[in-house]
This record gives sequence, C-alpha cells and structure tokens, in this order.
Amino acid sequence: MMRSIRGRLLVLAAVWLSAALLGAFLFISDLLEEFVTGRFDAETAAIADALTATIEAAEDGRIRVEDLPPDARFGLPLSGWYWQVDSAGRVAARSPSLLDGRLDGPSGDFTGGAGSGADGAPLRVLRREITVPGSEASVAITVTAPRDRIDASLQQIRRPLAISLIMLGLGLAAASVIQITAGLRSLDRLGADLRRVRAGKADRLPLPDVSELRPLTTEINAALEQNEVLLSRSRQHLGNLAHSLKTPLAALTNELPADHRGHALIARMDRLIGWHLRRARSAGPGRLGQRTPVRPVIDDILMVLRWPMQDKGMTARIDCPDEIGFAGERQDLEEMIGNLAENAVKWGRSRIGFRVTADRDGLTIRIADDGPGMAETETPRALVRGGRLDEHGASGSGLGLAIVADLAALHGGELRLERASIGGLAAILRLPA
Repeated sequence: MMRSIRGRLLVLAAVWLSAALLGAFLFISDLLEEFVTGRFDAETAAIADALTATIEAAEDGRIRVEDLPPDARFGLPLSGWYWQVDSAGRVAARSPSLLDGRLDGPSGDFTGGAGSGADGAPLRVLRREITVPGSEASVAITVTAPRDRIDASLQQIRRPLAISLIMLGLGLAAASVIQITAGLRSLDRLGADLRRVRAGKADRLPLPDVSELRPLTTEINAALEQNEVLLSRSRQHLGNLAHSLKTPLAALTNELPADHRGHALIARMDRLIGWHLRRARSAGPGRLGQRTPVRPVIDDILMVLRWPMQDKGMTARIDCPDEIGFAGERQDLEEMIGNLAENAVKWGRSRIGFRVTADRDGLTIRIADDGPGMAETETPRALVRGGRLDEHGASGSGLGLAIVADLAALHGGELRLERASIGGLAAILRLPA
C-alpha cells in the first residue's frame, strides 16, 4: 500500500477524474446521438409529411403522387436518401435516388428502424401507414436517411468533445497537483520546524497558519516544555544527591590519618559516585531546541587549562569556523571537549590541536596531542569505565574518555581514538547534525 499521503491523494484524484470524465463523455455522447438522430428523423418526417400532402387517389382507385418533394438529396442515385409510396403491395411512386430498387421492411408505423439500401449501405428508416380518400387500400410511406451520414455527424461532434474533456482533465489534474502540494506544504513546514528544533536552531514550534495543525503543534510544544521541566528537576535532584554524598566523604577524608588505608577506598567511592552521577546527569541528549557554538566552548576550556599548559610550555592550535554549532546543551559539549582537552594537555609534550568540521550528516571534533599516544590494542580499554592505562603515571580517575564516549553515544554519536599526525593520540568525536 502506498505510504505517501501526497501519493494517495494524487492517485485518488486521478481515478476520480478519469471516472468522472469518462462518465461525462458517455453521457454527453448519448445526448448528442439522440440530438443528431432526432434531427435526421425530423428531416425524414418532414419529407413524409410532404408526400402525404401530395398523395391522391385516381378515379380507378390507384394511388398517385402529384408533386415530388423538392430535395436534391433524393435525386442523387444511391445516396441513401430514399422515399417510397406503396399501395396494395405495389410501388406507387419512388424517389429518383432509388432507381429501380425497392424498400422492403416490416409493416406498421415506426421511426428509427434499421434497413439497408440496394447497395447494402445501412439506413435509418421511417414508415407511416395512411388512408387516402377515394381508395380502399392503405398507403405506406417509407423515407430513409443514410446511417453513415448520421455516424459522420456524430464523429464530428465527438472528436472535439473528447479533446475538450481531455484538456479539461489535464487542467483539473494540474489543479489537483497544485492543490494537494499547497495543502500539504503546511506539513512540510511543520517537519522543517521540527528539524530546526532538533538541530538546536529553535526551542519551540511556531504556530502554523492552518487550524488543523495547531492542536498538534500545541501538544508538541507542551511536550517540549514538559521535557525541559523534568530535565531541570532531575539535574537539581542529582546535584543535591551529589552534595549529600560527597560531604560525608570529605568529612571522612579529613578525619582519617594521611597514611590510613581507608583513603584509597574513599577515593574509589568518590570516583564511582562521580561516574554514576555524571552518567545520570547525561541520561538523555538534553533539552531539545538547543544549539551551542563550538568555538566559544573551546576558548573557555583553554582558558581553564592555561596554567597547566604554561607550566609545560604548550601551545594550542584551533581550526574551528565560528558558524559551526552543536545540537545540544553547552554543558554536555563542555563535558566532552573538556575531558578530551584535559587528557591531551596531560599527555602532550609541547602542543595540542583542535580541528572542527561540519557537513550535512554531522559535526566532527578532532583533538590531537604530540604525546606518547597509545597502541591500537589499548584503545578499547581506554574507553571502559576506570580503564586507566597510566596506573603509575599522572593522577586521574580513568573516567574521562569513558564519560565522553557515553555522552557521545547518548547524542547519537561516537568517540574514536587513533594515532595523531603530530605523533600522539587523536580523539575524534563525531556527533550527528
């Protein structure tokens, strides 16, 4: 079954127009046939009336026709225009066009009967039986018209009728296409508005100009508002939970001696709490209708990392057009880029690089350093929660890359790790448009 509303409407319109125009053609053709044959019947009836007025009975009782009807068609041999007067089984008079032929047929009065001439051509026949004063025998008057002339007249009318209906059908089909396209344009605009909301270019749907779509738009906007409220409440509760959990841990840390073995357990608990809270905070791609410029986020993160970079004498190169944006909330983008940038600063020797590109399918953020990098076999472990490769190196929780990978997946993207062209590790963050 066709799944396109536009296609269904066009097919239904085509079927309806075809059936309606075909029915109109057949109906009008029947009317025209009645009109044309009626006109020929009227002509033959007029000839019959003229013959009736000229028929007389002689003294011996025979029938004679005094004056022939003045119609040149009845004088042309085998023209199909014939008349004949019969009395007592014999021909009393005939039209010159009949030559020596004879019109035979059933008795009685009738109009529109079928017959054939001497040459076998089909005829339309009119027959009347009358009585003539002074004669005891009944008189039969037969007048015919050529059937091919009637058909030719009908064809001359039906051809322009068919052409006119075809032109009308094409015009109505074009009007249907325009009407359906214009009628569904509001749905197309609604789809475009939804894509703008999803891409972060708008936070609400504008009310459409058609009343039928306004209830749907209102419900979608209500759902967006509800999503925003629920997300805000969830983050507030998570913040309260983080505070309520971390405060006792900080108190325990202060109470225990510096060399107590419990510090390792507290550090592990703090790390796990941070991991789960961050995952809970990122339980969805955030509020719809958000769009965050990427370049300001990179600048702010480098501002935060300026002191560790100065200590190592590192430089940063940024290749990010100002118009590129992320379809999501700023804090999610800060979480992803911040973890990757912090990792690059920690392991880089003298420089890191940011390269951001965008296409119709999405956004690519590439952050590279000139540090030692990692082997290809180690990258899966680096993306696992707590999977540190630097157990005896710089301090860290082993959660940064895993958090970035989870956040990217929640947004429909991915994080890849590969060898950088400047010698270290390249983290490639791919996010959909």
